[in-house]
Amino acid sequence: MLGKIDHIEIEASDAEEMADFLKKLGYEESRQTEHHGTSYELEPGDGDGPIFEIHTVEGEEVPGINHIAFAADDIEGVAEELREEGVEKVVDPYYVEKTGRTICNFRDPDGRRFQAVSDDE
Repeated sequence: MLGKIDHIEIEASDAEEMADFLKKLGYEESRQTEHHGTSYELEPGDGDGPIFEIHTVEGEEVPGINHIAFAADDIEGVAEELREEGVEKVVDPYYVEKTGRTICNFRDPDGRRFQAVSDDE
């Protein structure tokens, strides 16, 4: 149903500072978007592993992991399967213009957000 982990979104007190920290660990910036202000996407230097998507905390958010996203080829099918399996709070897939991805959010039993993502670029 879901593929490998696509990305892990981190809400940081300073996104640029966090991006610089990850670069010190061998991550490379793959792109910046205007998603949530300025967003940085970094991937391991060897290309093997999930992307970290970094945003600066806004409003009522707190620093920490915002969500973990899994790659999905058939995002509509994933949303349907999640509902069939009894997963609650599945949001219909929708396109995010600033990232060029279609996403489907859902929650675990404790309310943590997970996401299925399809790269439409």
